Amino acid sequence: MPVDTDEQVGVFVIPPSALPQLVSSRACLQCDVCCRFPDPDSALRPYFTENEIAGALAGGIEETAFPDRRGSQVILVPASDGEGYLCPAFDATSSACRIYAQRPLDCQLYPLALMWDERHDQVLLGWDTKCPFMREEVPGEIQRHADRVMALLDQPDIRDEIVAHPRLIGRFQEDVVVLSPLPRLTVAVAGQWGSTPLHRCTLDDIPRLTTALDRSGWRGAQSLAAYSPVYHYIWNGLLAYWWVELHGALCLFAQSPDGWFMPLPPIGAGPIDAPLSAAMGLLRCWNGDSPVSRVENVPAQLVPEFERLGYRVTLKEPDYLYRAADLVSLAGDRYKSQRALCNRFEREQSFKADIYRVSDRQDCRALLAEWSRQKHVEELESFGAMLLADAASAHEIVWSQASALRLVGRVVRIHGRLCAYTFGYWLTNATFCVLLEVADRTYPGLAQYLFRETCRTALAEGAEYINAMDDAGLPGLRASKQAYHPVVMIPNFVAAPARES
Repeated sequence: MPVDTDEQVGVFVIPPSALPQLVSSRACLQCDVCCRFPDPDSALRPYFTENEIAGALAGGIEETAFPDRRGSQVILVPASDGEGYLCPAFDATSSACRIYAQRPLDCQLYPLALMWDERHDQVLLGWDTKCPFMREEVPGEIQRHADRVMALLDQPDIRDEIVAHPRLIGRFQEDVVVLSPLPRLTVAVAGQWGSTPLHRCTLDDIPRLTTALDRSGWRGAQSLAAYSPVYHYIWNGLLAYWWVELHGALCLFAQSPDGWFMPLPPIGAGPIDAPLSAAMGLLRCWNGDSPVSRVENVPAQLVPEFERLGYRVTLKEPDYLYRAADLVSLAGDRYKSQRALCNRFEREQSFKADIYRVSDRQDCRALLAEWSRQKHVEELESFGAMLLADAASAHEIVWSQASALRLVGRVVRIHGRLCAYTFGYWLTNATFCVLLEVADRTYPGLAQYLFRETCRTALAEGAEYINAMDDAGLPGLRASKQAYHPVVMIPNFVAAPARES
């Protein structure tokens, strides 16, 4: 999005003399497409490399915009009117980019785009018809501009930068018109990341992941909450999730600031030996000798298999599983405290509970900010504070994509003000998982009431069990979950290759 002239170009990747701006400043400043996104997890939000992040920070962009300083897609910010999201570098009042002279290569190229072909075996250069300018100008001018860009993309330093940051290459889009294949870039990418197609995980992949998990046989009434795509997808703003097919199994990878890991074992109906070996080979290629290479959320039934294959298996925080009927009735002395708090809330407050609607998003955002402030006032420990900050982007995805992710959401209003919300999902027909819960801490009994009503609704719809996930190692959260008397603590393990001493 221009600021001054048609010739300004980012200084970190391409020199100004090499790549003039194709779209005029006048056209850009009148456009209402670029830099604006309907959802916080948009696959089209700009990607910044490490050097570009340094330039953006120097230009005044906040550090929270970049979950990984070595390279990441930017964390979008809510638009002031509550509708949609903006790039944090975008000034909505002037429709200009605040770091235009240092904007990333991803933005410099636009309205040209790098993407994979439909089979994901060739990198292409195309032009994006979502740009209004591209629908108005003649193809000849576009092709001449593309020829200059292709020459630049063949320069070793620029090609190496793209290879080091594969998220600069988007997935195939039908509304992007292909101008030319990029065979040398394709070969270079395959040399670094392997010849098997590595796919960025998007909403469109949720059915694929669900089918693979169903085929694996690992999803049962007493399974870990992690055996649902939703559990992982909500962190797609903070981490970069990818998937690849290896030896008939779907392997899910997450790219964190510390390196790459597998958030689940290879997902498939057959033995894990071959896909696990291939997946670990990729992790060694990407991480080197870093101990970050590991498999998270290994269920108890797979532990003997991992140990047989020579992996070191360690226990992590378990999931808390309850009988739904117990959490609804709250009967007996062991639930005396929770029952009393629920009764107090119903007695003292004039409230209304309702299903979540996307129009509640802005009120949920305000509540999360207030709830976070309350937690900090209570001298939240440093690890808890870090988790709270990291969770902000996950909440944004939940509020925006609840319907697409098939999340069940409820809100509670007191005198018209939204004071609590919760979201969950069905792991199986018999198990409902509580994904997140936020309640104004100034109302005694509100959190207990909301949890009981969530369980009541789930029980009425067939739930036998409620999975409240783990306690993240936080003592306060652990005490709260244990106070509800779980019937099972579902064991959870991490597996890592045995390191030579």
